Amino acid sequence: MRDAVEEAVAAAFRDEWGQVFATVVGLVDDWELAEDCVADAFAAALPAWRRDGVPRRPGAWLTVAARNRARDRLRRAGVEQRKLAEVASMPDPEPLPPTEFPDHRLELIFTCCHPALRPEARVALTLRTLTGMTTAEIARAFLVSEPTMAQRLVRAQRKIRNAGIPYRVPPAHLLPERTAGVLAVLYLLYREGYASSTDELVRAEVSGEAIRLARALVALMPDEPEAVGLLALMLLQEARRAARLDAGGELVLLADQDRALWDDSLIAEGTTLLERALRRGRVGPYQLQAAIAAEHDRGPDTDWREIVRLYDELLRVLPSPVVRLHRAVAVAAVDGPAVALPLVEELAAALDRHHLWHATRADLLRRLDRGAEARSAYAAALDLAPSAAERRFLGRRLACLG
Repeated sequence: MRDAVEEAVAAAFRDEWGQVFATVVGLVDDWELAEDCVADAFAAALPAWRRDGVPRRPGAWLTVAARNRARDRLRRAGVEQRKLAEVASMPDPEPLPPTEFPDHRLELIFTCCHPALRPEARVALTLRTLTGMTTAEIARAFLVSEPTMAQRLVRAQRKIRNAGIPYRVPPAHLLPERTAGVLAVLYLLYREGYASSTDELVRAEVSGEAIRLARALVALMPDEPEAVGLLALMLLQEARRAARLDAGGELVLLADQDRALWDDSLIAEGTTLLERALRRGRVGPYQLQAAIAAEHDRGPDTDWREIVRLYDELLRVLPSPVVRLHRAVAVAAVDGPAVALPLVEELAAALDRHHLWHATRADLLRRLDRGAEARSAYAAALDLAPSAAERRFLGRRLACLG
């Protein structure tokens, strides 16, 4: 069991990694060096905080420690005096004054999402640098091996260094062409917190970081409807987060959630943002997904036919097997499991390694009283489920079928 100091270091890792890394990489302009120095700072925190007490501002302590480590590494490497002087002269971190782009993490995410990088590398690098997720955790999120993901991350960092990709928010005339990549990364970052690929189903600090960055992006691009739509989508989903697990940490399906636990203020804000985005007349996939989330947030009054219609629109702009799977679930709510099952089974080739496909198919088979097939599908879902809460839920469903 961890003591109070270990808990403080763990909390600092969750809350401060992204900001500390963003500050240090902006100083040294070397991703590998910055990551090593930030990791060293966190490693040094435990014995130092045991000796001296947990600092009032852990993030500031860690930033100074990482900066000093970078200064020592640069000095030993004989780096040019100008760069060493820049790092050495960095003041101790204080609250940043209001500026056009006050958040180092926003600069970091635009760097991670540079179009010179492959799309899968952008997401992986953002998860690594902004959340401190391990290579193994990111590999599980992408359903690839750990060595494959390690190579992907190294190549992305090397590309940034060799191509001289600048560490900054791009100028205004380049923002539109960079927006789609940033939105995709922010939503995947949010999903990693809301429905984690790690053993911990809900990682509130990760989803909270994604929402905070989405707010910063909307402030930067208030007239971009998809940025506003993405923030609306996050808030409308986040409103239900407290009800997703019960007091014992067990998964609760949407239909069974205690709606008294839903955050009405987030639903109201998300709905207002969605209406603002839709008024722009340029409807994109995040606005459509937000509209679906808003229908779910109506609770017992959910209009499932409208959800099917929204999924049909979504498929026109985002033709993905996962979207088709979610549409099939909505079809089951409207027309029953017998109509929905063929729609799910035709996705077998595309989603055979996706635990939600097996779980959805199992539920439809169970509702059709096809017990043996349902047991087999639940077992397959159980083998693929990434979180302990999902595995326990699927295990209970499997046990109920004998």
